[in-house]
Amino acid sequence: MQMRAIDMATDSLIVQWDDSKSTYFDYFWLRDNARDPDSFDVRSHQRELFTAALDPDIRPDGVNLSDNGDTAIIDWPDVDRPVTYDASFLAQFRDPDQARFWPARQLWKAADFDAANIDKHVRIPFDAMSKSNGTEALLSAVARHGFALLEGCPPALQSVEDVVSKVGYVRETIFGGLFEFEANEDMSDSAYTPKELRPHTDGTYSRDAPGLQLLLCKYYEARGGESIMVDGLRIANDLKADDPELFDALTRIEVTGLYKGDGVELRAHRPIIRLDRHGEIEQISFNNYDRDTIRLNDRDMHLLYKGIRALDSRFNDSQYQWRYCLKPGEMLVFDNWRILHGRAAFSGVRRMAGAYVNREDFESSVQLHCGNM
Repeated sequence: MQMRAIDMATDSLIVQWDDSKSTYFDYFWLRDNARDPDSFDVRSHQRELFTAALDPDIRPDGVNLSDNGDTAIIDWPDVDRPVTYDASFLAQFRDPDQARFWPARQLWKAADFDAANIDKHVRIPFDAMSKSNGTEALLSAVARHGFALLEGCPPALQSVEDVVSKVGYVRETIFGGLFEFEANEDMSDSAYTPKELRPHTDGTYSRDAPGLQLLLCKYYEARGGESIMVDGLRIANDLKADDPELFDALTRIEVTGLYKGDGVELRAHRPIIRLDRHGEIEQISFNNYDRDTIRLNDRDMHLLYKGIRALDSRFNDSQYQWRYCLKPGEMLVFDNWRILHGRAAFSGVRRMAGAYVNREDFESSVQLHCGNM
């Protein structure tokens, strides 16, 4: 994107773009975001300017275009030399309160992921992670579809750690950092039983639920135990189309998640469907196993139960569920703020390993690796 022309208004710089659109940039905003060495440290990406000391009515002494519209040059009264503003920088802020970059999210049902589409969109060889574009392929799949399936992993805990290191850091939780598990009736969590595990998100009892989860199959001598992936974002959008009032209620009414056992007691509160500041769906947070007892006013209690029936019936509807029996050496990597995961009942021995990654680390990696896609 290039600038076709710039012009000084009373309190704003008018930028005309090569697509014939115009943007008004407030002078104070432009001065506050100057990238000259005295105002901004490009190494740390930190603002050096003492913003509070600026003249609130500051105005340029002059402006002009350079480099065929790639650069605006502004002479400020309090800066010794002209300050340059790249067109690419200003273009990021053409729209006030512009949403942050994220690859286009592809909503799906089970039928959308036949064998061919799995191979094309989400199946990634583990050895690709050692190549320069391997991390980008993994993050792109998770950002777009909510999950990826890595194959050919050495069936050991080190494989989980190796993948996490490409994205961020292992998150410590009540389960530790890197973890291994199989059926264990002594644990206080339903995930450690061989019974069916209905689709849910993890960490509803945490104020900052993990953003990414990894699950590796280490050993499988069993019957059943298919892993289940459900696109919570697709289901929430379907509900919004079918019943906007109920959707709005589920973005407002907070639900309490509870983990009580193994020497801890954790609680957190948030709506099942959480919106960001742009009104877009940011997080699906639902775990009927961990839902605490709450009492609301009669109307909200009725709406909450109606919403749970509407959503959870779809979470458990086969048309929304992608089911796959992980073999030793296969790993699921999925967005815990979008994808609900579960597992069919099984008999026999099924050993798994896994880890969590913080949401901010996952988002940071998507920005760095997929920002130019």
